[in-house]
Amino acid sequence: MNIYIGADHRGFAMKGLLVAELKNEGYTVIDVGAATLVKDDDYPDFARGVAENVAQDPEGRRGIVICGSGFGADIAANKVRGIRAALAMSPDHIYQGRHDDDVNVLALAADFVNAEDAGKMVKVFLTTPFAKEERYARRLKKVAEMEGGI
Repeated sequence: MNIYIGADHRGFAMKGLLVAELKNEGYTVIDVGAATLVKDDDYPDFARGVAENVAQDPEGRRGIVICGSGFGADIAANKVRGIRAALAMSPDHIYQGRHDDDVNVLALAADFVNAEDAGKMVKVFLTTPFAKEERYARRLKKVAEMEGGI
């Protein structure tokens, strides 16, 4: 599975830690930026890069977007058709998002989540399968219809 990751200046340090951890665990990680710390860069640039790559193969790819609050990167990623990004604040939170809603992009809030907890959330995000129960699939179909995907 390919993991696309991107962060603005406020998520830059956390991104570096997560990239190293994911590579150490054997994942293929594609860092869409920021490549260097730039204090006035913009989260939509990196969230878009992650989301557009994940949208090309939602079954075989996952994404992680990071900004200070997590909200901006989450909102930006969700503008790309086929993306179901979610801002998670705990491993249990993202478990439910993966299990029930087939979340394919995890948004993290670097100002509110420490690196250890972020690592735990990423692990749950990458290992939890979508339940594929009829009720969940039915709901996701309605969401896809809202964005013109069906």
